[in-house]
Amino acid sequence: MSPGQIAALVAAGAFVLLVLLLAIPLLKLGKTLDEATIAIRKAHENTDPLFTEANQTLTHVNTQLERVDGITANARAVTGNVSALTSLFTATLGGPLVKAAALSYGVSKAVRARRKAAETPNKHARRRPRGGKR
Repeated sequence: MSPGQIAALVAAGAFVLLVLLLAIPLLKLGKTLDEATIAIRKAHENTDPLFTEANQTLTHVNTQLERVDGITANARAVTGNVSALTSLFTATLGGPLVKAAALSYGVSKAVRARRKAAETPNKHARRRPRGGKR
């Protein structure tokens, strides 16, 4: 064997060793890709029930929101009715009630003034008569 043939055999052996060393990571990468494919397939199979349940939940929530909308509309109508009733009460009875309250306040003030005047006898008797007469 000539030195060129020995060098070719050494180069071929190094190439085989390089291919074997590169084959191990490639095989591991292939197994990893197979596992990833299986995981993606399982995730895809499990998403259908998840989406179905999510749609049912959204349908239930929409039903509840429609009920709340009805309740809100009824509350709005009641509020409008109470406002109208308050306006009617104020317009009908507000004026006379204010006048009655003012009258009762004036009467009670006059009664207090009379009682106070009755408690202090002859308040005006101490004054001097006009014109210098006593």
